[in-house]
Amino acid sequence: MTLKSIAEDLQQRTLRAVAGFLGKLAYLAGLREADGRYVHWGLGRVHGEEATQRALIEAHQGVVSKILRMPLQRLLQDVEESGGSQEQDRSQLLERLNAQPERLVPPKPSAGSERHLNSVLHALSSLIKNRP
Repeated sequence: MTLKSIAEDLQQRTLRAVAGFLGKLAYLAGLREADGRYVHWGLGRVHGEEATQRALIEAHQGVVSKILRMPLQRLLQDVEESGGSQEQDRSQLLERLNAQPERLVPPKPSAGSERHLNSVLHALSSLIKNRP
């Protein structure tokens, strides 16, 4: 068995299986506990708790950064990739994301990231609800 770095392990075995950037955001936010720490049993067991925290924070920062740089049109496509083909599924994804704002951004986000992300998610929710 080839040993992978924790970043490779996280990207190739875990995040690759999650559809879309918004799906990845929902997944990473779901790994965060109320105290802000991430819980991922497999990575923690193989790579250690400290390395797991660093890798998950870095991956979370990367996903948020990519989302904030995407045009809304591309994000609308990503909602479909991440949330499934049914309008109800897409709306539920956005509702889940909007329901956990404290977990959407990684610890110590850059200035304005949290507000920017919340604005983007609100805009996407409105666009999805008002689509013909």
